[in-house]
Amino acid sequence: MATSLKNLSDYRQEKFKDMADKTFGIAVADWHSDITDVLCAGAIETLLKHGARKENIFVNTVPGSFELSLGAQFLAQQEEIDAVICIGVVIKGDTKHDDYINHAVANGLTTVSLKYNKPVSFGLVTTNNLEQALDRAGGKHGNKGVEAAAAAIHMLSF
Repeated sequence: MATSLKNLSDYRQEKFKDMADKTFGIAVADWHSDITDVLCAGAIETLLKHGARKENIFVNTVPGSFELSLGAQFLAQQEEIDAVICIGVVIKGDTKHDDYINHAVANGLTTVSLKYNKPVSFGLVTTNNLEQALDRAGGKHGNKGVEAAAAAIHMLSF
């Protein structure tokens, strides 16, 4: 969905169940940590807002967005983890690296979700430049971390 049409931090929550008994794993890319830290904080804040207990939220870092798929798998294979939230940033550069990374992460996270039958949310900011990334990390377009956490909560409320 285009963020110009909807703020990433706005979501419907009327069907959300209380998350007090759920456990969340968050895989966060270290690359662009100035942005991913804000996204992760948004995700955690959203989980807590919907009843998740702080001691049931496990944050693990991976080097970059490409490694999110394996990080998600490490978390999803743990029986006590109910949902995984993945946070990363890929900014288009002078080469097509962003296309390869974005597709690999999207496919990898889908595979992990289906393999472990658990929600694995896509909190990957994919932009053309740094300004757009900042706009999606608490800026004028909201926080993609909030959206990713809300997606996980929604799926656990299914």
